[in-house]
Amino acid sequence: MPLRRRPDPNQGSGISIGGNNTAPIQNVVGQNISHTHQTSHLPPPTVTPETLQALLTTFRTTLTENEARLPHATALQALTDDIERTLTTPTPDSPRALQSALQALPALVTGTAVQQSGEALAQALVGWLG
Repeated sequence: MPLRRRPDPNQGSGISIGGNNTAPIQNVVGQNISHTHQTSHLPPPTVTPETLQALLTTFRTTLTENEARLPHATALQALTDDIERTLTTPTPDSPRALQSALQALPALVTGTAVQQSGEALAQALVGWLG
């Protein structure tokens, strides 16, 4: 009867399951790996004032083009105006105002014609505030 060599427990399987996982997993030889947590932390993107302004302009353009079909067009227009005002005339309260806009923006654009440009603007705000 041939002897089976057990794999080295200190050697990883080379498999990445991605994301934030806390469930038990198995390596390639079927051994359970318990108490394993995998997370990913990406630094926010670096955003210049020009990039942020360009994304704001793009968002405003798509908002205007699709205004008739958007359920929250008025709120999005006001939010866009607030972001632009905060960027052009910063105050000590500007970071908090931008954070509030960042929190509201994804919920207002999800599933709409402006989702892509709205999400890009939100990511830029994350980079700007980060």
